Amino acid sequence: MFNIDTYFDISKYKHREIFQDIERVWEVLTKIKTYIKENCKHAIHGEIKENVVIEDGVYIGKGTIIEPNVYIKKGTIIGENCEIRHGAYIRGNCIIGDNCVVGHDSEMKGSILLDGAKVPHFAYVGDSVIGNGANLGAGTKISNFKITKDEVNIITETGKVKSGLRKFGAIIGDDVQTGCNTVLNPGTLIGKNSMIYALSSIKGVIPPATIVKLVQTHKTKKMNL
Repeated sequence: MFNIDTYFDISKYKHREIFQDIERVWEVLTKIKTYIKENCKHAIHGEIKENVVIEDGVYIGKGTIIEPNVYIKKGTIIGENCEIRHGAYIRGNCIIGDNCVVGHDSEMKGSILLDGAKVPHFAYVGDSVIGNGANLGAGTKISNFKITKDEVNIITETGKVKSGLRKFGAIIGDDVQTGCNTVLNPGTLIGKNSMIYALSSIKGVIPPATIVKLVQTHKTKKMNL
């Protein structure tokens, strides 16, 4: 249930080394800071537009475009042929693979995007891993901190599993799609090829190749004009 293969194909990922010796997939989050410190040499190979702030300690790969008014804090690795769109805020301790999108007014911190992952519109991604080809619909928010401020638990069919983390958002598998304004609560795990429909609020473990729909009832009433 918690192994890496349930969620990701890391065979072609440039930073697959970070997943070594991981028993439970979310444990990779604890390795991001050290991995970046050991592997990130400041270099800018992409195209930087006007009014961009890039702190020291950031790597940006070839073919990547950083659009105006982006802020990228130190401790960030961005791969090749990515789009970091207008107004994005990358707060550090982030590893972004090749061909990824971080969109307008989207915010990231302490997270990993595998190749082709897209968080294109008004998204928040905190302390999470987004799989190859996954796409977060507009306004998707990943909550990474419980309002009770204690350890995040994983809710399973057989009970709670302690994560060992106070900040843990979501594990989103390869090719997962979330609809607009989806909320993923702390400790959510979504298996490969699943679809989460718009406006859903999700917590716990979603198996691979699963569709999750929010079922609503609408009533109409004729106006007296």
